[in-house]
Amino acid sequence: MKRTDIVALIIGRGNNTLKNKNILNVLSRPLLEWPAIAAKRSKYIGRYYISSDCESILEAGKKVGYENIKRPLWLAEPTSQSSDVVKHAYETISRKDEAKIIIVFHANVGTISTEMIDDCIEIHLRNPMSSAVIPSHYKNEYHPYRAKKINKDGELEPFIDLSNKKVSANRQDLEGCLFFDHSFWVLSVERGIKSKVGQPPWPVMGNSIIPYITEGCFDVHEYEDLLRTEKWIKEKGLDVIYKNEGY
Repeated sequence: MKRTDIVALIIGRGNNTLKNKNILNVLSRPLLEWPAIAAKRSKYIGRYYISSDCESILEAGKKVGYENIKRPLWLAEPTSQSSDVVKHAYETISRKDEAKIIIVFHANVGTISTEMIDDCIEIHLRNPMSSAVIPSHYKNEYHPYRAKKINKDGELEPFIDLSNKKVSANRQDLEGCLFFDHSFWVLSVERGIKSKVGQPPWPVMGNSIIPYITEGCFDVHEYEDLLRTEKWIKEKGLDVIYKNEGY
């Protein structure tokens, strides 16, 4: 059953390296429309918002039923922090009605299905003490034990102190290392967004984060990512399922 206290929030700014990436066409739809429709088909999400500094992005969201949140310029810079954007949007959302769970969608990610969204919401509902449920994927080839940094002599050294650790050169021997997809985040308002402490660099996720294991996503930064997104959507059959959705 749809609930007005479970809210979708799309975030995306207009000043990107790939111009207008959030509204570039993917299978004849603006990119951000794919996560927008996936969220609208959720059996839980009852309200829909989009936050941006860009009128074109806001208009694209409005066409598929998302209320606009115009963010201030200080939240529209390349250095702006996504957690601050979420907190600003929450203030607007909460003035209209109570929100207990906010699902944050990144406007440049189209590789999201309704099934994934509802799975993550259900995980959170079954674990009410969790602060967030985040799609995550294993990537041991980028394990922190393998990471390097350049020292003052211009040479590489371990990024973290490994002096007291025995580290295998085989990635399969290493403890599983996960990275967030950053496709969407299911956030508890009380334990995540409003929490005074949270895991950096995304404190709105809080400290009790449950992973939802995926194979990763294609967040769009280059034109090639659009093609990969199209392929994924077709493989999942979403182009057919969503054919009559939107405007």
